[in-house]
Amino acid sequence: MAAVILKGTIVSAPALGQLEITEHGFLVAEDGVIRGVFPVLPEQYAGAPLEDFGDALILQSFADLHLHAPQYPMLGTGMDLPLLDWLNAYAFPTEARFANPDYAREIYRHLARELVENGTTRVCMFSSLHTDATLILMEELEKAGITGYVGKVNMDRNSAPGVLEETTEESMRETLRWLDACQDFRCVKPVLTPRFTPSCSNELMAFLGRLAAERALPVQSHLSENQAEMAWVRQLHPDCRQYWETYAKYGLWNSRTVMAHCVWSDERERTAMRDAGVTAVHCANSNQNICSGVAPVRVMLQEGVHVALGSDIAGGDQLHMFDVVAATVRASKARRILDGWETDFLTVPEGWFLGTSAGAAFFGEQPGFAPGNRLHALVLEDGTLPQPHPLTAAERLERSVYLRQPGAIQAVWSEGRKVFSAN
Repeated sequence: MAAVILKGTIVSAPALGQLEITEHGFLVAEDGVIRGVFPVLPEQYAGAPLEDFGDALILQSFADLHLHAPQYPMLGTGMDLPLLDWLNAYAFPTEARFANPDYAREIYRHLARELVENGTTRVCMFSSLHTDATLILMEELEKAGITGYVGKVNMDRNSAPGVLEETTEESMRETLRWLDACQDFRCVKPVLTPRFTPSCSNELMAFLGRLAAERALPVQSHLSENQAEMAWVRQLHPDCRQYWETYAKYGLWNSRTVMAHCVWSDERERTAMRDAGVTAVHCANSNQNICSGVAPVRVMLQEGVHVALGSDIAGGDQLHMFDVVAATVRASKARRILDGWETDFLTVPEGWFLGTSAGAAFFGEQPGFAPGNRLHALVLEDGTLPQPHPLTAAERLERSVYLRQPGAIQAVWSEGRKVFSAN
């Protein structure tokens, strides 16, 4: 792979709340790996092919660490129901349609392209319980140039009888069939996915824990999203003092674990996340839409918990991560009000870090456009928007979070390869 040299106003997030800005700079990668950001192009690259984007912003692309692919067709519906009712009325029947491979192919191809065209290049994603549809999802993501993890959902109890269900034996057998069938994917890898504790029997959870250890697989699930859900978990696992322990006792709680929501995680549960290196994925839109609550993200960060962002479609109604960052900032302001103005809200640079660098960390990357990282980037044009005054690069980034001109994203790179171009 030849050198990739991008010229423009380069903005990255090297640390929470910090922006690194190089006006009319050069972002250089070789063989898909970033070599550096330079104010002047190093002499060794003189004469190499260069893409000059003028005054456009060159930004890190997004990492979406929690979304449900089979819920993509139901975006924007069922928003007036609480979580458990919403699952039964909308999510489970929608997911059941993915027993049809042709339907899965059509929907997942569209989803993959929309992700790429809007600058999301890394994901940690739920499929449905259907093995064949999960493999189709992985194929379509890989074709589109998206990297990350996809999981076949496990759910052998408290599901939707006659609509969406599997026995314990089926769940275990199909999980092994799926893992055997997806070994040749280069950029999209498997993640074990117990839907959430109420939907998985003790036998199934123990099986997944053994599998995670034997094959060194990551794990994704849900944690402390909704108070009714938490009460249900306590009934199912009276031996566990808190929700997180229902994962930990089966070996599903470590630095390769991603837990979505954590809205009601108290200090003890947050300490368990920090000590184990678990990543908490904040899903602001979903938490608001389904009235789950407002997660204490500022407190999590202060306590040393790893936090990243997820669109959580279709509980979340926005797939595009610019909008997810904006929702994250707004939610933090609501949390500040609820806390009696005792906690600070998140700034746009902090939200941007959570949507880019914090998510990329789960894939072993350093924050920002650090040398040694794989090239994941997008180019954003904002020249047709009116200006109240000449805007700084930081102001332009802030505005792009809340407002974008039509066709703002001009190009996207994933793993060093251009995967989208508006031209």
